[in-house]
Amino acid sequence: MPQTNIIRGLERGLHVFKILQQSAALTLADIHLATSLPKPSLLRILATLENAGVIHRGIDDRRYRISVRLTRVSQKTDRSELVAEAAAPVLDRLCRKIVWPSDLAVPAGGHMEIRETSRTLSPFVFNSARIGYRINWLLTALGRAYLAFCSPEERQCIVALLRKSANPQDKLAHQPERLASILAETRARGFGLRDPHFYGGYNNDAFDDQLQGIAVPVVDGTNVHGCVNILWIRRALTADEMVRQHLVDLKSAATEIAARLRGS
Repeated sequence: MPQTNIIRGLERGLHVFKILQQSAALTLADIHLATSLPKPSLLRILATLENAGVIHRGIDDRRYRISVRLTRVSQKTDRSELVAEAAAPVLDRLCRKIVWPSDLAVPAGGHMEIRETSRTLSPFVFNSARIGYRINWLLTALGRAYLAFCSPEERQCIVALLRKSANPQDKLAHQPERLASILAETRARGFGLRDPHFYGGYNNDAFDDQLQGIAVPVVDGTNVHGCVNILWIRRALTADEMVRQHLVDLKSAATEIAARLRGS
């Protein structure tokens, strides 16, 4: 029987894929060291694998990892990872268009949690909040957007949990009428806005991050997957100016993330 020729490009691609399977996440330099492939060839292989949807590159850490669609372990983990994976290229393009960065945050019990961020892409200097950073429910644009647009049942469960919290930032959970008014205003406005007396941090950290934010939910039907924001330096623009300039862009990004999730 004649010997079948080997497709060298496919062989190299599978080798890279196997290297990634053995690690949680790798940089381009890591993969280069592990494979000894020339970086131009390696970049083409990685771009091909990413385009095929079998690997994913985070925009926060710029590391390559196997797509969560191929590595499902638990439904809870999958969901947040799927949302982050769907959001990454969208937040990348949004930041390159408007310059200001964005976060994607998802529920994580008594707080929200950043699962993807484009802060590292922005030319502006921001605080060091990265993936896994805790986000307050009641005072942030992200938290208020989620609570305003999630189901009443989910909102009730979250607020009940926050009433048990010792975090000073959660005291609004004990003011149901005021909180209901804030969330009703958020729904009517169509986006969340950071509380004017909130200066960043979690658990009442004593610093002013000098930022402002607006946020919208990532919604598919009645299901809210998470929220995305735009952050900017407070002294640079008013909230009204940011809304006028970029709320449409932010809503379009959220809609695209939801559409990508439907296709995943």
